[in-house]
Amino acid sequence: MADYSNEVRFALQPLYSLHTGDAIAVEALVRPVGCTTRQLMGRARKARRLVEVDVDLAARAIASESENPTLLPLHINLLALSAAAPPESLAPILDTLSRVGRRTRQIVIELGPPYTDAAPKEIVEGVARLRELGFQVAFDGLGSGDLPLSLLAATPVDMLKLDRSVLRMLPGNPAAESLVNALLHVAARTDARVVATGIDTEEVFKSTRELGLRLVQGDLFPATHLSGLAAPAIPSIGTFDPVTSGQQVEPAALSNIAAPTIADFIRQPVVMRADATCDDARHALADDGKPSALVGLDPEGRPRWTIDKSRFLLGISGRYGHALHANKPVERFADAPHTIPAYAGALDLLEQVADADADRMNDDIVVIDRTGACLGIVRVAEVIRGVAAAKIDEAASLNPLTGLPTSDTIAKDVEHRIAAGEPFIAACLDVDEFKSVNERVGFAAGDDLIRSLGRTLTELGGTLPRMTVSHVGGDDFLIAADMDEIGTLAPVLLDTPWQTEGVTVSVSLAGLVCAPGTVASYREVSSLLAGLKQRAKAISGTSWVLGRPGVERVDVLRGRLAQGAA
Repeated sequence: MADYSNEVRFALQPLYSLHTGDAIAVEALVRPVGCTTRQLMGRARKARRLVEVDVDLAARAIASESENPTLLPLHINLLALSAAAPPESLAPILDTLSRVGRRTRQIVIELGPPYTDAAPKEIVEGVARLRELGFQVAFDGLGSGDLPLSLLAATPVDMLKLDRSVLRMLPGNPAAESLVNALLHVAARTDARVVATGIDTEEVFKSTRELGLRLVQGDLFPATHLSGLAAPAIPSIGTFDPVTSGQQVEPAALSNIAAPTIADFIRQPVVMRADATCDDARHALADDGKPSALVGLDPEGRPRWTIDKSRFLLGISGRYGHALHANKPVERFADAPHTIPAYAGALDLLEQVADADADRMNDDIVVIDRTGACLGIVRVAEVIRGVAAAKIDEAASLNPLTGLPTSDTIAKDVEHRIAAGEPFIAACLDVDEFKSVNERVGFAAGDDLIRSLGRTLTELGGTLPRMTVSHVGGDDFLIAADMDEIGTLAPVLLDTPWQTEGVTVSVSLAGLVCAPGTVASYREVSSLLAGLKQRAKAISGTSWVLGRPGVERVDVLRGRLAQGAA
């Protein structure tokens, strides 16, 4: 084949973490000039130079990124056939890494289809060689390629990349959802990470997030944030910029209270070179806003030590302290750093602190990314206060009898569904003649009945991922769910024989089918539900009615209206 050196360019596409909102890596994508990648590789195959060209493109990708380095881990692509080739075939990649100063541990090699071009045993051996050299390895194209399941089981890799062809079937495709869940299960058992690729619409992004995918890549996320100094424009999640802001930005679309994460408390660290002197440390502690600690970094930006201000100043104090220590390495007064990943929860940090030596329980904790590089610090006291405040807020938002959220939660969920243009069902559930229960068998028995309803609704919420429940007080519960969830929800609530102290009660369920654009606010939904609730309670015994905004007719799905009832 003819020389193609002037026909190839490279684009960098970031991979984002939904735990922190940060770009955690970039992938170098081949962009041939005047043809497609498939056509270029087809010419290479025809010329019997497929492995040679494939490896050369990977080496060029490394060199291209080094011209404007992002300082993030770099993903490069190789065919499975190239990984199975003789070890010397990878020499151009290793030579380029040496020339640009990149280490193999900073490179993720994504192996892609066709996998059947090489024997499975050769691919297994090739992956083992790559990992021995220090590379991370990913299987790419899952769902559209020809990766044998036996190879997936036999070959440990660091990452599994789910193809866009599967994700575009979401939402509403049970088979696709099951496939994603199965892949997440495999990843959890093998310590691999799953990446959702080709995310190009809000709908697909939302579905992948709800299924538990936390690493994403695609055209929906702009590639203009590769400096590491700005948070990506990830829709509908909190974004965090540890360098410039030091704060968590929480959009109004997020309604549920969640346990704080480390990213909520991260601060800009005061860092020094690992070989700094005691005098350097003394000046830094005096001049930089009275920091409580210093972090010493190695050339790769990883924490090597930390200095606690109080212990350090005590150590160099004394009559001859300055003379003895000024030009000596500050590391003599340093401690091994306490570190925690940026994606960890605040409760994880508290567990770590509980295991620390008594004299270091209040030391600042260094926050690191997946490569071990320092992102910032968190202060233990601030985390403790933050967790305590979150627990207080959470407790205040729960009904003490059932442990279910109060009406604020359902209000925010309904407003979010309306804003997103989603179809949904809002419903009201209550106990018929609940007052008489309290009068006949006592308030304690009435409370037992409400707790039983609350437990059932909580269990349903665990099986119906899009269902939200609020206990608004007394015997009234509000529910918001997807259209297809009401078929599971209603029979459980209506077919259960609700009893307390030998007294059997009936329940009423009133539902409002809300198509996109038919309701404008939660206030309107609650007003319409109030009327439907009265229609349901006019039915003797357990009842279920269903209405629609702007439609006079009300469907009675369980029970029968008494003669003359409205």
